[in-house]
Amino acid sequence: MSSDAENNYQQAHALSLSDPEAFWGLVAEDLHWVKRWDKVLDTSQTPHGQWFVGGELNTCYNALDRHVENGRGDYLALIYDSPVAGNKVARFTYSELKDLTARFAGVLKSNGVGKGDRVIIYMPMIPETVIAMLACARIGAIHSVVFGGFASNELAVRIDDAQPDVIVTASCGIEINRIIPYMPLLNDAIDIASYKPSKTIVVQRPQEIAELQSGRDIDWEEAMGAAEPVDCVPVKATDPLYILYTSGTTGMPKGVVRDNGGHAVALNWTMNTIYGVEAGDVYWAASDVGWVVGHSYIVYGPLLKGCTTILYEGKPVGTPDAGAFWRVIADHEVNTLFTAPTAFRAIKKEDPDGTLLEKYDLGHFETLFLAGERTDPDTLSWAEEKLEIPVIDHWWQTETGWSIAANHKGYGFLPVKPGSPTKVAPGWDLQVLDDQCNPMPAGEVGALCAKLPMPPGSLLTLWNAHERFLESYMEEFPGYYKTADAGFIDEDDYVFVMSRTDDIINVAGHRLSTGAMEEVLAGHGDVAECAVIGVADQLKGQLPVGFLVLKAGVKRDSEDIVTEVVQLVRDQIGPVAAFKQAVVVQRLPKTRSGKILRGTMQKVADNEEHRIPATIDDPDILEEIDEALQTLGLSSARQ
Repeated sequence: MSSDAENNYQQAHALSLSDPEAFWGLVAEDLHWVKRWDKVLDTSQTPHGQWFVGGELNTCYNALDRHVENGRGDYLALIYDSPVAGNKVARFTYSELKDLTARFAGVLKSNGVGKGDRVIIYMPMIPETVIAMLACARIGAIHSVVFGGFASNELAVRIDDAQPDVIVTASCGIEINRIIPYMPLLNDAIDIASYKPSKTIVVQRPQEIAELQSGRDIDWEEAMGAAEPVDCVPVKATDPLYILYTSGTTGMPKGVVRDNGGHAVALNWTMNTIYGVEAGDVYWAASDVGWVVGHSYIVYGPLLKGCTTILYEGKPVGTPDAGAFWRVIADHEVNTLFTAPTAFRAIKKEDPDGTLLEKYDLGHFETLFLAGERTDPDTLSWAEEKLEIPVIDHWWQTETGWSIAANHKGYGFLPVKPGSPTKVAPGWDLQVLDDQCNPMPAGEVGALCAKLPMPPGSLLTLWNAHERFLESYMEEFPGYYKTADAGFIDEDDYVFVMSRTDDIINVAGHRLSTGAMEEVLAGHGDVAECAVIGVADQLKGQLPVGFLVLKAGVKRDSEDIVTEVVQLVRDQIGPVAAFKQAVVVQRLPKTRSGKILRGTMQKVADNEEHRIPATIDDPDILEEIDEALQTLGLSSARQ
């Protein structure tokens, strides 16, 4: 690292806190504004702040039309790559994507959708999904993307909350070895919901032709053929762009509301500052548009910047093998990849020696970014060793829309500390607090909280639930946004995110991070993936239990491996951890976005009633976890 990198970062971060209006006002000049803002930051109405008040713009115009008008219409905007749909690849220039989006905006308009109306998008990873999102933005409608294939009752809850005029869907999604028909799920959801949308627009995929209901369902292709394209509609910077539902502790999802102005400004700025990319670079976020990463970095961020973005309908392994990511990077000359650590753990498990890498030319590949969950040092070092490029962890949330902490490529990389997403991003005043809202000393674990106001791009509120918004995020630590993550900031100002605050376990009065224990387990040579939870114990309050998924090809006795990891934790954390139990399992229960469901595993272990999360990838895994826990005298064996 040069001292220049540290200076660049320090100056930017200091200015963003001392004079946020000057900092973000300058950043906002990069975009096209229909009407300039009256005030960059207004905290008079809300403690967390509103950005670019009085300003008007259009997010779709800034993502598409602006580039076309600036002579970049022939540049590639979107590459669709689908190994599950017969290795289909489709490419769209900025001009082509703009024309398709303008036409579908016309379809929405002809079906009564206008500014402020809601549209639910229940879709797989196909180009029409991106077009539908941008078309909503074009006419000032508010989109709410729901992960394709989500269960009917969960979709119904979101229909009742968002009350969409129109639902855009497809006939099916495609998994590695099966077709998932969407229309039966959607029909059931509409039957269950109290609110009934007037129209659904359906993309018919050749793998599954859906039966359409006369009077309600509209064929996408037919509608596009008859539609008149429409221009962008100016909206207020503070108007909602989208609602994105995230899990709530009560079982009711929380509809995170994102604005137009702050969101566009922040995302456009992050593309160069955090990811180090420019217009024309090929950027791939290997996620799903159903999650925040897909919103921020498949659709809006790269297109606002003028990059080529990759839309990948496949998996890191199984489509067809653990070299799938390397194939996409080679085929499309990807410069930057952003994915979840889970994806790399899956690749490492299947191909621990990285032999599949040798088949592909990754000469254009410059940087790998990881986020979505904590990056364990073992996965980080494996990726660094195999790829021989910078591997950068960064930390953010659905609510924040972009990074709270990162290693900023645009300023010059700072030295990497394994286990840390590096330093707090400009705009964020992150602090570590105890239960009484007092700052903690350097190196001590507490609640990670951001001092208000929050930077642009953060959530405005929760849809139809402002009181819940304040209660969920602002009440426990007055004057701060509660991330619900626990961690510490060291003497060098590096952030360490250890676990969710509810994953901090209390063993005989000692607050211990399950993340620290997972780090030790992941360092064992035979372990591909792991999780640690705290289970109820009459004597000590809680005790940690480890779950180990072994690397492919490991033939050793599971009991020997368990004995070794127990000793490792004792050696590296100490007897205070009271880590004595672990079990080998075939797989871990995860959400579709790859997050391990530690809270649910804990409830299973404690034999508590639990609701199967709507976002779970495969509910059958919980039965496997139950059986494994019974061998330890936990779960139903507690009775």
